[in-house]
Amino acid sequence: MYTASWRDVVRKDLFGPRPDPRDRPYRAVIRLALIVFRLLRFRFDVRGAEHVPAHGGAIICSNHVSYLDFTFLGLAALPQRRLVRFMAKASVFSHRFSGPFMRVMQHIPVDRRAGTAAFEAAVRALEDGHVVGVFPEATISSSFQVKELKAGAARMAIDAGVPVIPAAVWGGQRVATKGHPVDLRRGVAITVLLGEPLMPEPGEKTQQLLRRIRAAMEALVDEAQRSYPQQPAGPEDRWWLPAHLGGTAPTLEEALQLDHHDVRGTTHTLPRPHPVVRVKKLLARRRAR
Repeated sequence: MYTASWRDVVRKDLFGPRPDPRDRPYRAVIRLALIVFRLLRFRFDVRGAEHVPAHGGAIICSNHVSYLDFTFLGLAALPQRRLVRFMAKASVFSHRFSGPFMRVMQHIPVDRRAGTAAFEAAVRALEDGHVVGVFPEATISSSFQVKELKAGAARMAIDAGVPVIPAAVWGGQRVATKGHPVDLRRGVAITVLLGEPLMPEPGEKTQQLLRRIRAAMEALVDEAQRSYPQQPAGPEDRWWLPAHLGGTAPTLEEALQLDHHDVRGTTHTLPRPHPVVRVKKLLARRRAR
């Protein structure tokens, strides 16, 4: 387990001997994030950082369970001295607080109604040698399981001729995720796994590569969930576990409806069951296992 230290915050060689001066604001944000990690004493288990190439374009393709996933994936790229340019919905860039940060860090805005510009910007970034971060589920998965993936990441990899690094993040949903209040408790474990790069094969079609990406992501998410070192404090704390692991998160079918409306920007919520009903469902699942 790794816990950020004050020494990490001030390390002069954190970004290598000759970091690009244009990325000075991005580096300042990372140091600020390390301060937050230190104060909250997040316990990181980061595996597979060596799969991020030291040079050249690459796509990090991850599941999405919390609002902080991009910060955790960025931490995983630091050992290779890489900064990740994440693709994020355009509304984040127009927000008065987050917008200036997103723009100065050269992240890539995605207008879901007209995605061609974002796709072309990402391909240019890849061809220029940047690492681009993508959440191909298009939104946080309410079920905390991998749902249907958008094909953009696979298309970008084929067009730019770069590898896809499958990834999994787990634990961040306990801190900040949709439908639940932010909980800044100390000592939360965060797991970040990066898999072996998937290089598009000659003549490989988008859907073929997408199937390989999904299979790799699902295997990493399963490993992250089953090796996670902390357990719920009690029945009411099982909301952050997926249903198939005995949790009370929405099922994949329920989440598909929730997330469909989230992607489209419309408002829709499923009624939250009474605590007694949730406990009964949990006990029923346990008897069935």
